[in-house]
Amino acid sequence: MSLLGDLVGSLSGAGSGGGSQSLLNSVVEMVNSHPGGLSGLLQSFHDQGLGGLASSWVGTGQNLPVSAEQIQNVLGNEQVQQYAQKLGIPPGLASGQLAQLLPALIDHLTPNGEAPQSGVLSAGLSALSGLLKGNQPA
Repeated sequence: MSLLGDLVGSLSGAGSGGGSQSLLNSVVEMVNSHPGGLSGLLQSFHDQGLGGLASSWVGTGQNLPVSAEQIQNVLGNEQVQQYAQKLGIPPGLASGQLAQLLPALIDHLTPNGEAPQSGVLSAGLSALSGLLKGNQPA
């Protein structure tokens, strides 16, 4: 399955609220706006004692699951509420969606087992959002 197909599959299991394009765009924006981008986000997981989880998403093996509560602890109330507000969903549902989507997104953004440089990441995230927009029904 392609990167886009994998992510859309992850999105469809993540619940409703704004459609897959809106959901993916919101997650991409959240990763980009996190202090330090993807590397900063991964560091936040390490700082909260969840480095093993985050490393599994970057590594080439099986992705370990993360809970909605762990997402809430790492990102904080403000960031989860901003994400939820953009999608018009409750914060608890937003944390659950992020718990399902972030491991797959980070895994696909790090195919060689390491986080890309921020410029490469921004280009990749923009391309991914463009691909998803192109696959939306008119």
